[in-house]
Formats: sequence, C-alpha cells, structure tokens
Amino acid sequence: MTLSRTRVVALLEAHGLAPSRALGQNFVVDPNTVRRVARLARVGPDDHVLEIGAGLGSLTLALAETGAQVTAVEADRHLLPALREVVADAGVRVVEGDALQLDWTEVLGATDEWVLVANLPYNLATPLVLDLLDGVPTIARMLVMVQREAGERLAADVGHPAYGIPSVKVRYWATARLVGKVGPDVFLPRPRVESALVEITRRPAPATDADPVRLFGLVRAGFGQRRKMLRRSLAGLVDADAFATADIRPEARAEELTVEDWGRLSSTIGQGQVGGEGAR
Repeated sequence: MTLSRTRVVALLEAHGLAPSRALGQNFVVDPNTVRRVARLARVGPDDHVLEIGAGLGSLTLALAETGAQVTAVEADRHLLPALREVVADAGVRVVEGDALQLDWTEVLGATDEWVLVANLPYNLATPLVLDLLDGVPTIARMLVMVQREAGERLAADVGHPAYGIPSVKVRYWATARLVGKVGPDVFLPRPRVESALVEITRRPAPATDADPVRLFGLVRAGFGQRRKMLRRSLAGLVDADAFATADIRPEARAEELTVEDWGRLSSTIGQGQVGGEGAR
C-alpha cells in the first residue's frame, strides 16, 4: 500500500516535519505515479534496487511491492523516523547518508548488479547520476525522475538542443532515453516545473577507448564556447592535422560531435595537452 496525499500530510504533521526547500524535497503523493515508475523500472523479485532520496517512502513502498530487495538511502535525519515507520513491514533496508559522500562499496556490498530507481532532488540529480556512472559500475541500470530540463540533457543525443557536456558523459558510459513525463500536481509541495523519467542503461564497455581525461577536457573546452567553430573553441589544443586525422570538420560546433567523434579527436592529441577532473 503506497502513500496518498492525505497520508503524507498526516505523516508530516505527526512528526513535526515540513518539506525542505534547501534539500530539494518534493514528495510524490500519488500512488498511481509511483507504481508507474516501478513498472517502468522493470524490477522484480530477482533484482536489487537502490533508491536515493527515499523521503517518506512513497516510491519505496511501490518498489517493495514488486518483490525486489530494496535499499533506501535518505540524507535528511529528520525524515528517517517517518521513513522507517512507513517501510517497517516492507522488508526494506534503510541507509542514512549523503549520496554524494557515501562509500558505495560498503552500501552495495558483494551484490554485482543493482538498479537505481529514484525521485532525485532537483539540485543534485545531474552530478549524482554522473558520479554514479563514473564510480559505481555495479549500478547497471537507472530509472530516475528529475526536472524535465535536466532529464532532456541527460538523454539528449547529437542534434537535440539540450545536447551538452552531461549528454556526452552519459553517452560515454551508457545509453539513455526519456520514457515519460510527470506533472507537478503529483508532488507535495507542487514544483513549478515538469519532471521527466529517464532510463539509463550502462554499456558493457565505454563507447570509446580514448583516455577519458583528455576526452572530457576537450568536451569541456568545446562546449565552453559552444557557439564557436571547433577550430576557435579548441585553438591551442587541436591543430589542423589533428582535425584531419580524426576526420572532424574544424568548422563544426561542439553539439555536432558524437562521443565517438570526441574520442577520435582526443586520441590525436598528446598526453597532458588537456586535462581536468577525469570524465567530468
């Protein structure tokens, strides 16, 4: 049994709580929505599911209903008593901690494949998804509910107006697609924007074997001046011979290059010419 709006309001009142704007808390209060998310996640009794930002447990209960083994992570210590009350009989493991700081090896243990299903706070959705793709290979699939604009950036491919650095990063590790939209009326409080459901499936290996430090150094440089042609935005990093070797037009702009194109281009330049925070 999932949580209705009336039950969520009652829980907040009983525990003296209010949604935190600073933490980006918008609780789902529509049972049909959380069951839809669980259905789109395609999880069941054989799956280990990680939920980040469990809140009051609306989605947690829907995931537990599928028979999956659910680990629910929540950073807000004030919500934890209410969350534990809600999932007490659902067989859910609750973990307290900031998802950007947790030791995922400890949390996920020896299980070799996880599915992330989460209603992510808008203020950390993109960096969290990218960090998990970078550092937690046991998360094989994700279905995340995020702000619609963030979802479009995560799922965008070449030619889409939202295509940018996060899009290339996701494409390096995974395939991604939008699988649904969620209106603001199913949340408490009601956000001012629509949400999107994004499915991300990790590739068996990265899309290119190019060095990720050089690759994403170029990506950052190119999208840092995305209106300029690459021969201008990458001046001092890539010369005419490198463009020719990689079969990339120097007149192209950053948004025209696939992750494979970026990989070829980065492989033509020397170690140390570009760098930065790995694939970030």
